[in-house]
This record gives sequence, structure tokens and C-alpha cells, in this order.
Amino acid sequence: MTDSHPTYGRIDGPVVMIGYGSIGQGTLPLIQRHFEFDADKLVVIEPNAEKAKMVETLGIRCVTEQVTRENYRDLLGGLFEQGRGFCVNLSVDTSSLDLIRFCREMEVPYIDTVVEPWAGFYFETTENAQRTNYALRQAMRDEKAAHPGGSTAVSCCGANPGMVSWFVKEALLTLAKDTGRDSTKPADREGWAALMQSLGVKGVHIAERDTQARRKPRPRGVFVNTWSVEGFIAEGFQPAELGWGTHETWFPENGHSYDKGCQAAIWLERPGAITRVHTWCPTPGPQFGFLVTHNEAISISDYYTVGPADAPEFRPTCHYAYHPCDDAVLSLHEMFGSGKTQEVHEILEVDEIVEGIDELGVLLFGHEKNALWYGSRLSNDETKALAPDQNATGLQVTSAVLAGMVWAIENPNAGIVEADEMDHERCLEVQRPYLGPVEAHYTDWTPLQDRWELFPEDIDESDPWLFRNVLAS
Repeated sequence: MTDSHPTYGRIDGPVVMIGYGSIGQGTLPLIQRHFEFDADKLVVIEPNAEKAKMVETLGIRCVTEQVTRENYRDLLGGLFEQGRGFCVNLSVDTSSLDLIRFCREMEVPYIDTVVEPWAGFYFETTENAQRTNYALRQAMRDEKAAHPGGSTAVSCCGANPGMVSWFVKEALLTLAKDTGRDSTKPADREGWAALMQSLGVKGVHIAERDTQARRKPRPRGVFVNTWSVEGFIAEGFQPAELGWGTHETWFPENGHSYDKGCQAAIWLERPGAITRVHTWCPTPGPQFGFLVTHNEAISISDYYTVGPADAPEFRPTCHYAYHPCDDAVLSLHEMFGSGKTQEVHEILEVDEIVEGIDELGVLLFGHEKNALWYGSRLSNDETKALAPDQNATGLQVTSAVLAGMVWAIENPNAGIVEADEMDHERCLEVQRPYLGPVEAHYTDWTPLQDRWELFPEDIDESDPWLFRNVLAS
């Protein structure tokens, strides 16, 4: 153990990482840095031959196969030992629910960054309600309810979903302190929900601005991003979703609600990646974001609900408000404008990025101090000094995976959990050294400001923080 790179524990048995994309490449060195394990029991599963070769050059065993509905039990069963090891799922097109069921049967701890379905789900499922993250999450919550306790499986623990749920709790404590209220950490979910309600918080934007850029212009016909292109396209084509708060007085014409499950969210009959919202981040100030569906939009609204699901006394509105890097914005415009996805995908590599940061935080709004943004403002230059093989966007994700793994090892029989249900202080203690400046910023901006007066919009001035005002026309 060193002061700069503490060892958080030992993993006995196989450490199996599924996927060696941009997040896998960044997570691997953090696992090697912070855990003790038998090096010959570290295995990466990666079907892409080029990426598999990268793994093998590191002297690490690579299984060059696709994890599928048909082979996952035999494939993983041949790698894991009963009650020993760790499954780190950083792939696409692998069912998180099925893998969690299997790992819990094997009593092997598990972590992923998203509730992922099997290949084909996002584009072959014809009913939009079934393509939502609400449906995917509810299936996971039903599994948790049916089989409580048991081996720990951490669901949706990256930057967002994941880290941002820990930021919400830190932001609430900050707001409580700054308004002269009791800032003692609540002991349970009911306490946290009561705190948010008592502070007058109406909702949360997961407000992000990625300004990372390279000198090379984006070529036409190429989708450029700072993280998984496949993952972004998949979620971008899902319907826009948001947690739906009790302060809302208007319902979108293209909106749909639920009468089963937690009932904390609604979805819109429109892809999230072309649905714009007004939001705010420290660097740009007011900006447009895309209302891309994310698990945390539902889990946060659910976690902070006071009262029954079908008639809550209090519930916050919550949604992602994402402005990706400029090259990704251009890529989205080209993709939706042409009606087809680009065949060539590029991720901005750490050594080609010449400027910019990933500013990712939570904007708590509607309270007596108007709005509070709390989050990480990590630059690519800082990332180079902190960890190898990733840009700033990647490190915000991979360090959350690290924190989730530490928590799972320290809480081996917690069952299926989301980030909202974990000890946020412990998780941020592990993650914070990798996040660059973590800051709180108050703003007097509201969605009613900075509108174009020449083109009147259908807004409601009685409450600036109504979703009716946040949604861009």
C-alpha cells in the first residue's frame, strides 16, 4: 500500500472483465493498481480481434468470444469458481439481468455501468414502452424484490448512472449547511427523501458539458465521441425519459406514464438524443442539453419519493441534460439527419485531445437559493497525470467502477443495489482522487432567462422550474 495508490482489498479467485472498449481499457489499470489478486486469474472477454491483441500484449489472458444468450452460462461457468472472484461487466449487448442472476448463483460479486439487454433489443423491439430504461430497470428491481439479499451485484455504477447519485447526497448536505439547517447525514432512504423535501428541492438535472476537442476536424460519415459510440447511439435512440416530480402542473402531449412499478418516471414519444432541454453548467452557463435516457433519472426520483408510488406526497423531477463534445453533437446531427448510423466510429484518445474538460454534476433546483450545481470538472491534462489509457470522460466512469468494486468487497451480501443505496461517503472517498476539482456552484439562472423574445414560447411563468419551461420548443 502507498499513500497515492492504496490497496483496497484482495480478490480471491478469477477477476473477469467483460469488454475491452474505452471504459474497459481505463478500468483495467485501476483494478491492477488498487486490488491484490492472482495475476494468472485475471481474464478479459473481448470478441474484437484487434482489442483482444491489445489485451494479450499486456500479458493478460483474453477470451476472444462474444458473450451471448446461448453461451454465457457455459462461458462464465468455465471461468468462475463458486464463491470466488469478481465479474466486471463493461460490455454492450450482454444482458445485465441474466449475468447478475448467474453471478449471484455462483456467489460471485458483480458490477456494471448500465442495465444492458441482449443484442438487438434497442432496434428490434418495436414497442417504445418496452425500449425504455424504466422497463429495463423495473425488471432489475423486480428481481431484487423476488430475491433479496445474497451476493452483492452493483447495478449501474459508472459516472452516470452511479457517481451522480453520490453527488446528489453531497449537494443536499451542502445545501442544508448553507441554508442553516441540520446537515447531519441521514441514516436511511426515508431520511434522505425527507431532507430533499424539507430543503424545497423540486428537481435535479444531471447537467454535463464536455468541451474536450482535438485539432483534427470531424470527417463526414464518422461518429466521434469521448466514450462508447455504440453505447451513446443505443441510448440516444431510446425514448427520452425523466423522473416526474410532484410540482409539475403540465403533462407533455407526447408523454406516457406508468401504472406499475415505482411509477416515478414518464417517457416521451421522441428519441432522447434530439430532445433538447434548457440547463446550466459552471463553464458555459446556460446551455442546451439533450434529454438522453439514463437509469439515474428514474432511480433518483424513485429514491427520494415520499409517500406511496401511485400518490406521492413528494417526488423530484430528474433527468439527464447532456451536452456532449462538439464532435459528438455534429455526429448526432448527421446521423439523425441522414436516417442512418455512421459505419466508422472514433473515440477521442487522451493523447490527441488538445483542450477541454468534462464538467459533470448535478443541478439541484427550485429551493431558496434557486439552484446548486455540484460536480467534477476534470480536464484531460489532469487525467493524464492521474491514470493511464483514458480521457477525462472515461476516468469519471472508471473511478466510479473502482469505488463500486470496493464497496461490493466491503459489503459482500448486500444483494442487488443501485448507487443511490450505497454509502456515498465511502464511494466518493475512493473516487475523489480521480475527479479533479469537485466543486459547488450556486446560480440565479432559471429556464425563464435568456429566451428569444422575438419568438414567444409556451411557458408558465408561475414557476420557472416546471418541465414545461425546461423543455426546449
